[in-house]
Amino acid sequence: MEPWVADLLAWFRANPRPMPWRGHPDPYAVWVSEIMLQQTQVDTVRPYFGRFLAAFPTIRALADAPDEPLLKAWEGLGYYTRARNLRKAARLLVETRGGALPQTAAELRALPGVGDYTAAAIASICFREPIPVVDGNVARVFARRNLLRGDFRKPAPRRALAAWLTPHAAASGDPGAFNQAMMDLGARVCVPRAPSCLLCPLRPGCRAAAEGRQADFPEPPPRKALPERRAEALILRDARGRLLLARHPGERLLAGFWELPAPDALPFPLPGGRPRRVGTYRQTFSHFRLTLTVRAAPPLPDAPPLPEGFCWCADPSALPLTTAARKILARRRG
Repeated sequence: MEPWVADLLAWFRANPRPMPWRGHPDPYAVWVSEIMLQQTQVDTVRPYFGRFLAAFPTIRALADAPDEPLLKAWEGLGYYTRARNLRKAARLLVETRGGALPQTAAELRALPGVGDYTAAAIASICFREPIPVVDGNVARVFARRNLLRGDFRKPAPRRALAAWLTPHAAASGDPGAFNQAMMDLGARVCVPRAPSCLLCPLRPGCRAAAEGRQADFPEPPPRKALPERRAEALILRDARGRLLLARHPGERLLAGFWELPAPDALPFPLPGGRPRRVGTYRQTFSHFRLTLTVRAAPPLPDAPPLPEGFCWCADPSALPLTTAARKILARRRG
């Protein structure tokens, strides 16, 4: 074992970061946590993890989950395809493996929603496979330590770093701890801006720290301008106070969630002309920015019958709502 590996593991064991999924005896729980942590911060995931496991405590329970309870449990966590892929993978595991997770990264990668990083994390933490993880935090640590060039969002630099780390993960004697130590170091010490180099166990061998070039690594990728999308959302209630909601169409992103309908997409004519504007809502997605003009209309004395895909809802909080609908309604209540 290289001295820096021993130093890293000693730092990790002396500075544990409590997380509800760490040390969990069930690999299923680790799998759920790793999917939730994809592109999502630890503090955001914490409250969702316990609620999700309470709702779906086993792989079989997840495989049997209907759409609305599943999406409700994921509501607000974002990247909703993750939840659908979890259930899809659970169903596959029930059908082919009796509801048990595979124990190797190669087999785990065959599951929907599981890529190289997630497969390596589960296999090393749960089954001690000597395979390293490479995420943004790990790439930053070793881009600085070894002065590595390249865009680590791309497969080739990640594969090269994984190949370099593999023998160190094996020599560590505890690949799961080794991987978690690297991730924690990048998340807590070797952060993107103003890293705490004096607290870093890898400082003695860090070339960027020795040269005062921490800000130069990793190389920043070129920024692309996000396209702008504009739409409208309508707040409309009936005389009983029920809110009109529409199910988001399509098969990706927000499919299955309920949202405020667009004024020009109502299944019935709206009396009184164009609804008044009451605000603006903005949200940035991974591939575009959305600006919603929020409009409100007076309550309808009679609630027209609705086709499939619409509903009059007395308690919107009981349904899985899009983030936009949830925040707009909360703002209006406030």
